[in-house]
Amino acid sequence: MKEITFLKQNADKWQQFETLISTKGASDPDLMADLFIQLTDDLSYSKTHYPKAKTTQYLNGLAAKVHQEIYKNKKEKRSRIKQFWLYELPFLFKNSHKQLLYSFLIFFVAVLIGIVSSAYDDSFVRLIMGDTYVNMTLDNIEKGDPMAVYKKMNEVDMFLGITINNIYVSFACFAMGILFSLGTGYMLFTNGIMLGAFQYFFYTKGLLLESVLVIWIHGTLEISAIIIAGCAGLTLGNSFLFPGTYSRGVSFIRGAKQGVKIAVGLVPIFIMAGFLESFVTRHTEMPMWLSLTIILSSLAFILFYFIIYPIQLHKRSKQELLNFNIL
Repeated sequence: MKEITFLKQNADKWQQFETLISTKGASDPDLMADLFIQLTDDLSYSKTHYPKAKTTQYLNGLAAKVHQEIYKNKKEKRSRIKQFWLYELPFLFKNSHKQLLYSFLIFFVAVLIGIVSSAYDDSFVRLIMGDTYVNMTLDNIEKGDPMAVYKKMNEVDMFLGITINNIYVSFACFAMGILFSLGTGYMLFTNGIMLGAFQYFFYTKGLLLESVLVIWIHGTLEISAIIIAGCAGLTLGNSFLFPGTYSRGVSFIRGAKQGVKIAVGLVPIFIMAGFLESFVTRHTEMPMWLSLTIILSSLAFILFYFIIYPIQLHKRSKQELLNFNIL
């Protein structure tokens, strides 16, 4: 496409963008975020096809204005925390869905490898889980209480220990993304293999269903959060590997900020997972319907908040732009 054609097709839209920046859009974080995405798309196209043209310079300046409106320093409002959870994090996460898919696939493949390896090598479970844990679990099975490990510690001490450890693991998984995403991939892979071996061990003892009904009370949130932490790490690593139209430095900073917000957003989930593991999972005698209710509710929350809601929010922002006759 010739530059003049590109200019004619988008000039009115860009002019309306400038008007929007100084009016309602500047106070609407969702609208501004979507506006910024559109401008960066146009800027990327212009830089590719007309790198030295005035059109590219203009778009670069306009995108900078939007960026400043979004990220400029201003007094924190009382609703800042509410805005973060209801809008900022979900909207930001929409742009990381591809990384979330990669994180899930790495973890899922690792789980399959853990299962297959355990099936073909009797010593694999001990190699992964350790002799101490395996022997302890075998003793518990013989005593008729396979999940006794969740009942040994005091609830509060267990809650604090598990929650702190899980938060540490999630931030480590994110930070390892700095190793060109390979570090994050490694952590996802090792955790996935461990889960596969762990579940296969209970399967061989005829306790697969019982283990699922007990362990996944807290495991649904815990495992999901680890995968999402992997998404944050891949976002960090890929921002350096694939900077797009930005310099590697700028792209890395953007990816780091985005990844940090995702990692911080996981803290309440790990707190809830720690609470469930410490105070609820130990009640292995609970009816199946109650266990399934907790598991399915946790899964529904993860799917809605991190996948469905961000998509809905993105569509809603586009509709608002349509209402302003911008699209």
